[in-house]
Amino acid sequence: MKWQAAIQEFSNFLRLERGLSENSIVAYLHDIKKLISYLESHSITISPVKIQKETIHQFIYEVAKIVSPRTQSRIISGLRSFFDYLVFEGYRTTNPTSLLETPKIGRKLPDTLSMEEIDLILDQIDLSHPQGERNRTMLETLYSCGLRVSELIHLKISDLFFEEGFIRVLGKGNKQRFVPINNTNQQYINTYITKIRVHIPTEKGFEDILFLNRRGKQLTRNMVFMILKDLVIKSGIKKNVSPHTFRHSFATHLLENGADLRAIQQMLGHESITTTEIYVHLDRKYLGKVMEKYHPRALH
Repeated sequence: MKWQAAIQEFSNFLRLERGLSENSIVAYLHDIKKLISYLESHSITISPVKIQKETIHQFIYEVAKIVSPRTQSRIISGLRSFFDYLVFEGYRTTNPTSLLETPKIGRKLPDTLSMEEIDLILDQIDLSHPQGERNRTMLETLYSCGLRVSELIHLKISDLFFEEGFIRVLGKGNKQRFVPINNTNQQYINTYITKIRVHIPTEKGFEDILFLNRRGKQLTRNMVFMILKDLVIKSGIKKNVSPHTFRHSFATHLLENGADLRAIQQMLGHESITTTEIYVHLDRKYLGKVMEKYHPRALH
């Protein structure tokens, strides 16, 4: 079996069996292609079925010199999944990455913004600009509903259930969830649809996409990043802010105001509560208040 054939089969497996998004699949394949590039640069001709742990270990040793421990850990994880698949399909009997140790990287807490900082960023939007109303509505939705940027750009008009107070979101692995949407956010979206979007000539295939670019097509992830980056620079905020920062801030602000962690988990679309628990570590003061309010020993 050649590398390209193995990659193609693995890609199909990730898409059809595991239901991963295209972005996740690209990330997996990127790590495998790093290994292939290493083999080619060292004139090593060996198939994915025959490659042994010594070669993999040497590759990781070289990689560790130029990437962060976090990236190294991700590469190891990606390769392990790839070779697990080959073992599962019967192409190999062992996984050459099984004895590789991932570097200890600690748990990186996400950056968050205060309410004042979010308002300051949104205040930089020029509403007289043709895309101003769209950008405000888009970022309000990102923060108010705690969406991933990929979920935001794929949001459809048919996903809006304003009478019920929810929007339908297609998350990782094509899993659907319903997220509450507040009245203010609904008004922003209605204004954008009826006063801005209605005047944009829509390209075929994008008629149902909510947020459109000037050419009537779906926005890209990079476009959302660039819009936000420009606003952050104008605001003077020095934090490392990305669309995901708005999502983290959404969860943190809910938690600080007394929301249940299970409810936050459902709104974020996290499969495991442990993923959501990272937000608990952001505010120890809040945990102290919870203990003081709810623990029976603290009530006396």
